[in-house]
Amino acid sequence: MQLGIFAKTFPSDSPLQAVNAVQKAGFVCTQYNMSCSGLASMPDEINDATANAIRAASEETNIPIVAVSATFNMIHPDVSVRKEGLRKLEVIAANAKAMGTELLTLCTGTRNPDDQWQGHPDNDSMRAWSDLLLAMESAIKIAETHDVHLGIEPELDNVVNSCAKATRLIQQLKSDRLKIVLDAANLFEQISLAEQKHLVSQAVESVAEHLVMAHAKDRMADGSFTTAGKGVLDYAHYLQALSDCGFEGPLVTHGLPAEDAPRVAKFLRKKLKQLR
Repeated sequence: MQLGIFAKTFPSDSPLQAVNAVQKAGFVCTQYNMSCSGLASMPDEINDATANAIRAASEETNIPIVAVSATFNMIHPDVSVRKEGLRKLEVIAANAKAMGTELLTLCTGTRNPDDQWQGHPDNDSMRAWSDLLLAMESAIKIAETHDVHLGIEPELDNVVNSCAKATRLIQQLKSDRLKIVLDAANLFEQISLAEQKHLVSQAVESVAEHLVMAHAKDRMADGSFTTAGKGVLDYAHYLQALSDCGFEGPLVTHGLPAEDAPRVAKFLRKKLKQLR
């Protein structure tokens, strides 16, 4: 597995500065965010100079851009917000290869109008699922046009809140443009260690054929998120499950302060070395 980190962990409006920080902290790849180029995460436009600067930073540091974040609320209750998100998705997709990547990560969304990472009772409704299908069909057309792939991540507070729903979405849409990003800490809040291990094993096995990236953060005993290695997630089990299914892609950490990045790199590298 290739050890990576979100570039936006290191506040900067310079891609070279951000990617240099990734390298100095001990990582070998990164998931980029357009905010590291001084733009909005979902910008209205990306010029050639900006895209080329990201690729140049990657090549100079030998840090691959394994994905670019392109998250917006795909089932926002306001249809105009969804349409605007799709428009901006195409802006990033059109420049992805120039930036050096072929993977864009998405947020399947929530009916919560204020925060795409917060849940809502209507997320499990048939209408929400239908709206997701429509948005994803448009996103897939964008991906096909620009020859990129889209990574969806099961999140408890989103419409795709389980690995079962992630695979169901791919099966319904019948597109090889859709891939899965798996973060074990997104699969539970408060469960026993035995339940956690069973859940993680099942999750990894169920998405293995579609898995393109793994994320690495953690959960506290009270259910809140924390930095990888500081919570209750059994990383030895999680990483072994990934390895056993043949996953050799990027393992990308996020949700941590910049000053903690070297520790997390050391922690994850140690766990990877201990794999059977």
